[in-house]
Amino acid sequence: MPDGSGYWLLSTSAYTQAFGSADPSVSPATCTVFNNGGALDPGGTTAMAATASGHGYWMVTGPGYIYGCGDAPPPLGGPTAVRTGGENVGIAATGDGRGYWVAGSDGGVFAFGDAGFYGSMGGKKLNSPVVGIAATPDGKGYWLVAADGGVFSFGDAAFLGSMGGRHLNGAVVGIAPTPDGDGYWLAAADGGVFAFGSAPFEGSMAGKPLVQAVTGIATYAGAVPK
Repeated sequence: MPDGSGYWLLSTSAYTQAFGSADPSVSPATCTVFNNGGALDPGGTTAMAATASGHGYWMVTGPGYIYGCGDAPPPLGGPTAVRTGGENVGIAATGDGRGYWVAGSDGGVFAFGDAGFYGSMGGKKLNSPVVGIAATPDGKGYWLVAADGGVFSFGDAAFLGSMGGRHLNGAVVGIAPTPDGDGYWLAAADGGVFAFGSAPFEGSMAGKPLVQAVTGIATYAGAVPK
């Protein structure tokens, strides 16, 4: 949520659950769908991005179907299995909520609406598949992160370091930017967290017992970089 007091959880079957101030009325029943004949695909959702108001979100599936839910504008377009070289693994929204980027595991990036295209890793050799994307606060750049901890920066997104080439106890699963855009955190499946730039390290679950693997990370909207 914009005020940092709520969130949704997303399952692979497109089921969402609201917590805190997240709008519980936003559900798959409120969604419009791009490139799937208007039908809701019951499986394969891989990522979501909230609207600026906190009353809606977009979801993306592995094949590239995009769902706009709640006050999210009807999907502006989406990659399909034909156009991508891998599963779609991430989605990030522009600050005004009029566009978004979708990232594929092959490093491809697809821009829709007012989201600008600033480059990608599509067609380039990767040591590990891309697992996430995060946008800069002004929407003029983005980062991609790969499972081995490699970070790729585009547009005005600054490269501030990565875990590429370093030993990891668990694969990296996500990236989250600081509110000022001068830092980011990476999260690993074992609960490890790695901080770069202005992102402070506040702790992690590394070395602690987990019932299941960690799958993502998000920034608290009210955070103030130290």
